[in-house]
Amino acid sequence: MPMPRKRVSVLISGRGSNMVALVEAAKDKNYPAEIVLVVSNRPDAAGIAYARKSGIATTIIDHTGYGKDREAFERALQAVLESSGVEIVCLAGFMRLFTPWFVTRWQGRMLNIHPALLPAFKGLDTHARALAAGAKTHGATVHLVSADMDAGPIVCQGAVPVLEGDTAETLAARVLTVEHRIYPLALKWLAEGSLRVADGRCSVQGVTIPAGMIVP
Repeated sequence: MPMPRKRVSVLISGRGSNMVALVEAAKDKNYPAEIVLVVSNRPDAAGIAYARKSGIATTIIDHTGYGKDREAFERALQAVLESSGVEIVCLAGFMRLFTPWFVTRWQGRMLNIHPALLPAFKGLDTHARALAAGAKTHGATVHLVSADMDAGPIVCQGAVPVLEGDTAETLAARVLTVEHRIYPLALKWLAEGSLRVADGRCSVQGVTIPAGMIVP
């Protein structure tokens, strides 16, 4: 008898292209996770329309309605996640930093994708910063979320070369292709129980690592 699929919520703030990649992967009934809820902190997030068209429940929790009270916003979010029976949270361009209160509740069950090869280029404007630094290789990282920004245990990475004449836009497009490939795999590994975390480091057990993918 197959194991029940893990119930996943994807949090977005914009177009949600990585959310789309996760939804498409989850259309395979053998995939160990199902996307049951998409949440945005911005009412105008373009990704909400895609989620609704795909028959996925959506919720808008506008952070501006909570002023500077980050924990009040997070409590509202937590209530929605709990009411939907969510077991795993995936951040996909969700432009909010979480307090330790929220992170602790999802320790080991919340993934984020970052458009750089962490620990290099944490934060914003990663592609322009990589070009300015003269990086020869750039890429994307999926990691478990910790209380510190872009600092949780790394699940996997995908790399691309930085080409002569690259702009931030051309480099971003090349990295985005990598993001769409590695995020569904990382979620699959977490949902099926293939990830192990020890001493702040993540390892993947019992799976074949695709070519071009980097795991710790």
